[in-house]
Amino acid sequence: MMSNNNTAERNRFEGGVPRHIAIVMDGNGRWARARFMPRHAGHRAGVSSVRKVVETAGELGVEVLTLFAFSSENWDRPAEEVSVLMDLLLRTLQKESARLHEHNVRIRLIGERSRLSLRLRQEIAAAEELTASNTGLTLVIAASFGGRWDLLQAARQVAEDVQSGLLSADELDEQRFSGYLSLGGLPDPDLLIRTGGEQRVSNFLLWHLAYAELHFVNTLWPDFGAEELKAAVENFGGRKRRFGRTEEQAERLSRA
Repeated sequence: MMSNNNTAERNRFEGGVPRHIAIVMDGNGRWARARFMPRHAGHRAGVSSVRKVVETAGELGVEVLTLFAFSSENWDRPAEEVSVLMDLLLRTLQKESARLHEHNVRIRLIGERSRLSLRLRQEIAAAEELTASNTGLTLVIAASFGGRWDLLQAARQVAEDVQSGLLSADELDEQRFSGYLSLGGLPDPDLLIRTGGEQRVSNFLLWHLAYAELHFVNTLWPDFGAEELKAAVENFGGRKRRFGRTEEQAERLSRA
């Protein structure tokens, strides 16, 4: 028999769980500053939140979780902080890949890899190869990533294919163009969460967020965990998503 607690937990998400959640993990530096600690302490504390959120997303049945770990613009931060962030990403992959593989999680990295160190690129490739056949949650790590960069690299690839005769301009539509983007083959995010109190997308998944529901919270990333993610999913379940249709049309489609 299902306990009252389990029943309440199930009823909490009757509105539906998003297939794909994207998160801008903001507030690590402010979290550290409030505790009179160096910024890198906040970034290290944030790894614990990543672990909790990945675990909870898998439990909820989320298919894809995309985490904005390092943006194209973050390269302009002080060299010491960039070095700490790159080292943290490397060590986290080394430490967590095997555990994620055991839990059937597939790892995928999107971003401009040429700017990453050879050692980090090798670790990313190893993690992707190790987990390539897994069928559970797909964990996408956006590192050295920018939405404008993604659109530009896709446009360049399209131009090359048209020039070489592999593609004609008449064949290009939204679905085909999406395949050239970094998230090709994955569903667009249904829900974007940003922690830390800011309310902007910060050059994240510009093409893919066209119809995502946006959820902004004041919670700083190191304080964001399972309950905060569940609250965001619960809020998502109460949204009416019409995708440009009337409310009546959307209701008919949802019942179909």
